[in-house]
Amino acid sequence: MQARALSVLLCLLATAAAFLTPSASTDDAIGLASSISGNQTLVSAGKIFKLGFFSPDGADGRSYLGIWYASIPERTVVWVANRQRPVVDGPGVLELAADGRLVIADAKNATVWSSAAPTREVTSRAVARLEDSGNLVVLSSDGREESVAWQSFDYPTDTLLPGMKLGVDIKAGLTRNITSWRSPSDPSPGEYTFKLVIGGLPQFFLFRGPTTRIYTSGPWNGDILTGVPYLKSKDLSFEVVASPDETYYRYFIRDASMLSRFVIDGETGKLRRYQWSNGRWNSFWFYPNEPCEEYARCGAFGYCDSDRSPMCSCLPGFAPRSPEQWGRRIASGGCVRKAELSCGGDGDGDDGFWVVDRMKLPEATNATVLAGMNLDQCRQVCLNDCSCRAYAAANYSGMVGSGCVIWSVDLLDMRKYSMHVQDVYIRLARSEIDALKAAEHAAVHRRHPRRTVVIAVAATIAGVLLLLAVVLCSFWRNKVRRKPQFEMVSAAAPTGGARKRRLDADWKCAEKDGDLPLIDLEVIQEATNNFSVENKIGQGGFGPVYKVKTSNTQLVNLINAHISHSVLCHSVDCADEGKRKLLGWKKRFEIILGIARGLLYLHEDSRFRIIHRDMKASNVLLDEHMVPKISDFGTARMCGCDETSAWMLWKEGRTVDLADEAMDGDFSTSEVRRCIQVALLCVDVLARNRPLMSSAVMMLASENAMIPEPNEPGVNIGRNTSDTDSTHGLTSNNATTTTSELDPR
Repeated sequence: MQARALSVLLCLLATAAAFLTPSASTDDAIGLASSISGNQTLVSAGKIFKLGFFSPDGADGRSYLGIWYASIPERTVVWVANRQRPVVDGPGVLELAADGRLVIADAKNATVWSSAAPTREVTSRAVARLEDSGNLVVLSSDGREESVAWQSFDYPTDTLLPGMKLGVDIKAGLTRNITSWRSPSDPSPGEYTFKLVIGGLPQFFLFRGPTTRIYTSGPWNGDILTGVPYLKSKDLSFEVVASPDETYYRYFIRDASMLSRFVIDGETGKLRRYQWSNGRWNSFWFYPNEPCEEYARCGAFGYCDSDRSPMCSCLPGFAPRSPEQWGRRIASGGCVRKAELSCGGDGDGDDGFWVVDRMKLPEATNATVLAGMNLDQCRQVCLNDCSCRAYAAANYSGMVGSGCVIWSVDLLDMRKYSMHVQDVYIRLARSEIDALKAAEHAAVHRRHPRRTVVIAVAATIAGVLLLLAVVLCSFWRNKVRRKPQFEMVSAAAPTGGARKRRLDADWKCAEKDGDLPLIDLEVIQEATNNFSVENKIGQGGFGPVYKVKTSNTQLVNLINAHISHSVLCHSVDCADEGKRKLLGWKKRFEIILGIARGLLYLHEDSRFRIIHRDMKASNVLLDEHMVPKISDFGTARMCGCDETSAWMLWKEGRTVDLADEAMDGDFSTSEVRRCIQVALLCVDVLARNRPLMSSAVMMLASENAMIPEPNEPGVNIGRNTSDTDSTHGLTSNNATTTTSELDPR
């Protein structure tokens, strides 16, 4: 009987022990005095993340405790505990110590790494659990509820996961940055760091090394980060909170099944957002992705505009500090005032303010914020301070300005957008204000001249003009009839009345355009051998294209005066079908690079900025040396090419199928894939997603270039936020929280 009672008692004790130490037997947690080592792992409840020891390729036996995605075959590490202190005498062991610290020990039981002290006292029920968010948390329980004593989200490495904060918690004494890996085989802190800089308005910076700023999000104005006003998406939302105790940025995913991560890339020095789809990580967007996103590219009191060439300009009332350097497109020296400030007083010579409204706010970490003022009060404070350069509303939540931010330092890192961002009031001398107003008035007058003529007078003038037009047309027709008819020999050239009408129309158009000198028909006939069929090299959207061979300096000077780049010349030949087999991949790749460089010249380096708008194979000609020449500049139509097949092959990983069969497989697979990838980027439905030609040339020419994943041509993955989208701001208790939608650019 006693033996039976003892058996029952032992059974009850075993059951109780199991309930008291639940962490010891679960897959997602460890409890006090329990551990994992070697190949053992913790797996989150939803099987989204794993925690365990890993050794990167090329790590030479060094091992680290990390977190990675559980469902992805290729290990993608998102957090590393001991990134600066690897386990070299393995295998490593992770355990939860009695004081609530996580401890990593080596095979000799020497402590390699331990977590920070828990923020609250832990009990015997404490566990370390891996959550489905990717957060490793130490939980303390009093039997009724659990509370977080420590969490990995407070100590990011190179990746920001959904829900993770990037910023500063002053009350808790935490600074949450992301820092790149030193190399793919070394997770120790690398060269690049993305972090919040406190002071003035909140602003996030990408640093190279400890002090060199290479990119910034722009100041937070209570509504948006002004350096990324297009940041919207249907899949993601973001939040910025600014309060006296804590300032941070974080983002969330609307679809819980979607995997997304925000990473600082140590090899390229860029911030990248990735999304898992179709069995691989696709680059959603990256920053910086164009020259205007480089920090302070145009220097003090300058601003950058990616739609202009050159991109750098001075703010109104300012001029280049060094015109010579600006002429060579070196704008880092910035701009200086055209007229000095008078500083103070209320007379006619006082200073004033000029408003710019489509600008990224200047760097505001050294600005002064006066929360209790309105804009009128802010203006007066600025006028009374001789060092004040500009002011704006400190909080623009709900598109209504409140508070005041004053810049008493040089205005840096401004950029122009096509959309309204926020009004910035630039302080200028009164003479400059008057000059700018006069210029603005003159421009408006040129666009909209006054119409003070009464209807009767207008009708009379219209009648006179109509009569004059009839007389001139009659005179012109008689004059044309008296012109000798040219004998047409070539069957390829227009004939008869149609050709005469075309010549008349072209002559009239040329007379109207003072920038196009008239060329005698005899000169063109001579240059084309009387429009000989042997000289015809193609058919453009507006008629045949002829090879020109001439010594006539008038025609040569006309062509060279307008476009002088070597890729664009006046004597070209085209490759026929028989020559295709003579073109190996090396020559084809040179042709691709030549076309890209030609477009780069047209877009950014030509005296005239030219957008071709009809680039296709038939508009690229090859001379006798197989050097590409861009042709057919007369069209204004978008190419009607079908990119569907290229996209489908790209998705299926079969881009090499697009290579010409005439090459018999003799080509570089990586270069073919790179060409197709860049081509798909260039036909993105959103213009802001397309790379600049300078970037396209760099991506094509460099084997190590990081190229973003293209979107499907003709498919808009998000709303066009440059039109009507806006964010929604909430303000309470001196803390500003804005939730918005993110769109790639």
